[in-house]
Amino acid sequence: MEEISEQIENEVEEEEYVLLDLEAVYKQLHIPPNAPYVLSGLDTLNPVLIVGDNLKLIGTYEETIGTCLIFSEKDGGPLVHEETGPSDQNLFKGMCIVDPNQTSAKQVKPITRLQKILKFRLASEVDIHDPAVK
Repeated sequence: MEEISEQIENEVEEEEYVLLDLEAVYKQLHIPPNAPYVLSGLDTLNPVLIVGDNLKLIGTYEETIGTCLIFSEKDGGPLVHEETGPSDQNLFKGMCIVDPNQTSAKQVKPITRLQKILKFRLASEVDIHDPAVK
């Protein structure tokens, strides 16, 4: 019994991230940013995404080729230059200068790697009546 509990403690749960790709339906439909949705069947070959009350999308998994990285991006504020240097005549030594003509910098950091992309398409009448697709 003790051996089983040690095995459970030693098991590491591995997370898998999947990108939901709506490019195929993006131009055909208007999906509001805060629309309620239900994503089901992630462990099946064709997961289903229902948006709102009447939009049904069918997904298909694609394996990524190589390494697919996901990044987050946020505004980093203005770019600040600190004046440093060996010159004795440097009037701005130790001061920071903000260039008003320069656009703000973006901070980008990696979040995770992906192994799969889930591409969606509109459900057809065949999909809606097919018992294999819930």
